[in-house]
Amino acid sequence: MITLKNQYLTVLINEQGAELTSVKDTDGLEYIWQADPAFWKRHAPILFPIVGRLKDNQYTYAGQTYEMTQHGFARDNQFEVESQLPTKVSLVLRPTEETLAKYPFKFELRIIYELVDHQLNVSLNVINPSQDTLLFSIGAHPGFNIPLVKGEGNFEDSFIRVAPKKSYVQIPLKPPYSDPNDPQAIDLTKPLPLNHELFNSDAIVLSLDRQETTVMLANAQNDHGVSLTVENAPYVGIWSPYPKKAPFACIEPWWGLADTVNADGKLEDKFAINQLAGRHAFAGRYSISFF
Repeated sequence: MITLKNQYLTVLINEQGAELTSVKDTDGLEYIWQADPAFWKRHAPILFPIVGRLKDNQYTYAGQTYEMTQHGFARDNQFEVESQLPTKVSLVLRPTEETLAKYPFKFELRIIYELVDHQLNVSLNVINPSQDTLLFSIGAHPGFNIPLVKGEGNFEDSFIRVAPKKSYVQIPLKPPYSDPNDPQAIDLTKPLPLNHELFNSDAIVLSLDRQETTVMLANAQNDHGVSLTVENAPYVGIWSPYPKKAPFACIEPWWGLADTVNADGKLEDKFAINQLAGRHAFAGRYSISFF
């Protein structure tokens, strides 16, 4: 387990999946969901090389069919610690025989965490070391405790606030697939009160048009919360398991989507897939502020 620490926060990151597992303030307040398997067994997985689910958990590429389960394989693989400082760490994942059997591409996936005051900056970097085009999706899935302070409020006392304040395009899900051809409008000019029924059709997925966007999760009973700012993602998902009444919610920056309801299964045709030219690099960035 990797520890990053400054005068305000202590952060734990697991080399397995390069997963953020804990953020505590100096009073011991835990912000990150602690992976109770009764609700959801993860903390904040990295999603790569797909986001969401494929039709029949498979895709075709260059005439071959490959099997891959929801959210890809990065979250279940051991990353190598490339460099580490007291407040910054870089972890890297490269192909193995096991990954090549699922995903026939050369890649370098580098996750960088940097702690600055009350904020954790995260970079999701993909390098294409080959001459061929690299097809991928990527995302993050951090879960946050609700309520943050035990005994001070509950799920229904919490709310989401999005900046800029406006009406957003919501990409509906027909679980487990996305339906971008049936977009809806969601009014986020004012805070969105949370309740478990909001997630009866899976995540709330907002289209961001790659504009910098901040999603804040807070509670009416105290001054604690988190805000996640994403610089350049096309989508952000807000999710809590349903019908389980789970005491957490996730704010998820995504560079990709689950297969659409009418997907043909070809990776090159996949909606919202990233196409990275040979010898090029991709960088997705977001930051989480803890208060």
